[in-house]
Amino acid sequence: MKKLLLSVAVLALVCGTADAQSFLEKLGEKAKNAAEQNIGQKVEKGVNDVLDGKVGKKNKSTAKPKENAAPAADAWTCPECGKASNTGKFCDECGAKKPGGEAAPKPKKQVESAYAKSDFVPGDEIFFDDPVEGERLGEFPLHWDFLRGEECEVMTIDGKQAIKLSGWFSDIAPLMKEADYLPEEFTIEFDVWSNPTGGSSNNDHIDLVLCSEEYSDYCVFVALNPAFNELAGTDGPSTLDYSFYTPGGDLRSGTTPGENVQKLIAPDSWLHVAASFNKRAFKYYVNGVRMVNLPNVARPTRMLLRSVSNCDGRDRFFIKNIRLAKGAVPLYDRLASDGKIVTYAITFETGKADLKPESMVEINRIAKLMQENPGIEFEVQGHCDATGSDKVNDPLSQKRAEAIVAALVEQGIAQSRLTPVGKGSHAPIASNSTDEGRAKNRRVEFVKK
Repeated sequence: MKKLLLSVAVLALVCGTADAQSFLEKLGEKAKNAAEQNIGQKVEKGVNDVLDGKVGKKNKSTAKPKENAAPAADAWTCPECGKASNTGKFCDECGAKKPGGEAAPKPKKQVESAYAKSDFVPGDEIFFDDPVEGERLGEFPLHWDFLRGEECEVMTIDGKQAIKLSGWFSDIAPLMKEADYLPEEFTIEFDVWSNPTGGSSNNDHIDLVLCSEEYSDYCVFVALNPAFNELAGTDGPSTLDYSFYTPGGDLRSGTTPGENVQKLIAPDSWLHVAASFNKRAFKYYVNGVRMVNLPNVARPTRMLLRSVSNCDGRDRFFIKNIRLAKGAVPLYDRLASDGKIVTYAITFETGKADLKPESMVEINRIAKLMQENPGIEFEVQGHCDATGSDKVNDPLSQKRAEAIVAALVEQGIAQSRLTPVGKGSHAPIASNSTDEGRAKNRRVEFVKK
């Protein structure tokens, strides 16, 4: 454009005629039209990028690296991992937020630390377990009952199979043989995908509803709204509301401050939700942090999961890894009576030896037990179900046992007190022909030496 204007100016000076001036005006008008057309195209592309969710994302295939570029004036060093020369809102290395910036995905160590401090104790005896793996895509989930609302189906999100709760309203419940199946002490766990809403999210929530015949509607109702408004470019407003009946029939309700919920949640990530009930005490957790603590609640006997979505037809909620278990027995009592501790609370990524962050709850409890009893030594056994071949399961169970030992050593336990042993699928404690049996066989045992 600069060369074009320079040529036009030279031509005007040389010719100095009315024809040259007319020619100049015509060229100027063409340049103006071209510029306006170019601006219009850029505006249209910018709007499309916003609608497609591309704003702020770099195209790695076309971006050219800058050679010998000086550090940006606003470059910052990550306070979590020490990575220097970050220029965006989040650290390029670990995802930590820029100091003073917006909420970001939590670095793994931060998440593990939250779980290590958690007082959630997973139940010992699993009676419902659904990782939503190996099911046919597009079909209704095998282990669930449809109660009301709009349909749901098995889909893939983040490379993992999960139950998609469709439309603006869905109620589903575990498919159980007994009508009332929740004992006096139990725990519930599930993972939910935190999906940006793309619009108003005030009416979007995933609900845990605990019911009984005495209280036909619900005994406990907790509505979690992990909200992110990607079109507005802002977070929130995440909320967590709850209501419950006391054993005497009084209805009570409350709200957890939104900022307490928001700091635990990152967009496009899995959240781990957990709840426990002990005769009349109810607790609710998000990513290992206790959000609700109710001391006097009417006893529920069954449960359902409900999704409510008002986000312009987008698929709002996906759930997986749903587990129900009877209440936990203190670790030392189990060790004293059985000579070992069998636990299902230490879990791994599918097909890998990578510990899930929520495993730190149980690892921290084992570490505390060993610190309080310095004479205890364990053989740490990793067990698999019969899915897959021994060629895969045997070395995988060994690596998982070694990962547990490494995590305990990080907690200050001497490695000499721990011996990792992979048992593969060679020591089942239940039938591998049922989902419940396979769930019981996928376990970790701490056997006293």
